[in-house]
Amino acid sequence: MMEKIDHIGIAVRDIEAAMQFYRDCLGLSVSGVEEVAEQKVKVAFFPVGESKVELLQSTDPEGPVAKFIESRGEGVQHISFRVKNIEEKLADLKAKGVRLIDEKPRYGAGGARIAFLHPKSTGGVLVEICER
Repeated sequence: MMEKIDHIGIAVRDIEAAMQFYRDCLGLSVSGVEEVAEQKVKVAFFPVGESKVELLQSTDPEGPVAKFIESRGEGVQHISFRVKNIEEKLADLKAKGVRLIDEKPRYGAGGARIAFLHPKSTGGVLVEICER
């Protein structure tokens, strides 16, 4: 079962400029900034109620966020749903015929364990599931 929307990931070219908009114009407070080397991104989280906005800036021109921006431009890159047991959820989704990008969880920002579902199985949306 999906517990809630954990976060919405937004791909940006310049995380500092994007942070300024969310902080100064929207009045949100950043709860943390970190680099996730494995994912080739620098991220910043802005809590909004029980969910967060996650800004993602690529740290590598060959990284997935850089490639996303190259093909689609800046904007919403993924939506993340929180689950209690990610391995169980991945097995359930696979059994239902959902195409997985990640067969096993990997490390994500904020200490989360994450896995992505292929957009061809989700109506064109990159869906992430995460366990915190």
